[in-house]
Amino acid sequence: MKYLEGRIGWTLLILAGLVFPYVTGNDYHLTVMSTAYIFAIATLGLNLVTGYTGQFNLAHSGFMAVGAYVVGILTVDHQVPFWIAFALSGLVTALIGLPLGFVSLRLKGHYFSIFTLCVGYIMFLVIEKWESLTHGTVGIIGIPAPTGFGGFVFDSPRPLYYLVFAFLVIGAFVMHRIVTSLLGRTFMAIRNSDELAESLGINLARNKLLSFLLSVFYAGLAGGLYAGFVRFLGPDLAGTHHTFEMTTFMLIGGIGTILGPLLGAIGMPWLSQHLQFLQEYRYVVFGPLIIILVIFVPNGIVGSYLAWKARRASNEAKARAVPQPVPTTKPVNPASPQGGATHA
Repeated sequence: MKYLEGRIGWTLLILAGLVFPYVTGNDYHLTVMSTAYIFAIATLGLNLVTGYTGQFNLAHSGFMAVGAYVVGILTVDHQVPFWIAFALSGLVTALIGLPLGFVSLRLKGHYFSIFTLCVGYIMFLVIEKWESLTHGTVGIIGIPAPTGFGGFVFDSPRPLYYLVFAFLVIGAFVMHRIVTSLLGRTFMAIRNSDELAESLGINLARNKLLSFLLSVFYAGLAGGLYAGFVRFLGPDLAGTHHTFEMTTFMLIGGIGTILGPLLGAIGMPWLSQHLQFLQEYRYVVFGPLIIILVIFVPNGIVGSYLAWKARRASNEAKARAVPQPVPTTKPVNPASPQGGATHA
């Protein structure tokens, strides 16, 4: 883990992402990795409201579906250019999340989670039943791919891979800037204690709402990318199982970190691909694996490493702070020869 820290670590990860298409010559692998990147962007948003602010949003996949359907409806039914529809995907998702945030963020703990679970299920039902708008269970077919610009044309898996990867890098950089700023410290103060944060003069409602809107904005943009990449949408995208998958990514990688959700969102799909030969029985492997991680690595891979590093630094600081014994010298007797006395 120490090689993934700091600028050197992030540089190595970016280089690995850039050379990945040349390492694998399989378009299927590029598709799997690109899909993992899209869900990693959505997981970063969920991690902001859950890991940094302490509010577990179970409607996150519903907001991701909203962003995807904004792109699908505008491009297919109204012939809006892809990039305009993509820009609107995050904004429309945030606007829909605004009234829900006003209501839900007055709740705390499991009450907030239960409320958002209901909201997510309502989103799923609306997408499934409102056939005149969302095409119902038939879904939206024929979503256009992202239009090219300059000399770039996104008409094959490799250019699409680099497009999604670029958005992941930008999203991770912006999220890092948010959580390391004063705003991010404010979110963490709310996560640690509402009462203490309020006593320090922090506006709880405003900052919780802001965290929620930033989170769903990320989900909407991830959904817009998903629509342009997969080019087909169905109500299944709004299912809560996708939210629980993103939660698993956070728990395995390390909730409340930037690197942890990225590692979880990229690593778990590849593990699932390597267990495809087990078909539906692969969950027999996932279950014990998650239980072992929760027991022995409760803070996730990155979180446990950071906790170990903090304990080590604390122990070293305590060792340096312990006063060393001062050597004492035996007093010299003036009457002794060493004291300069003369003998008869």
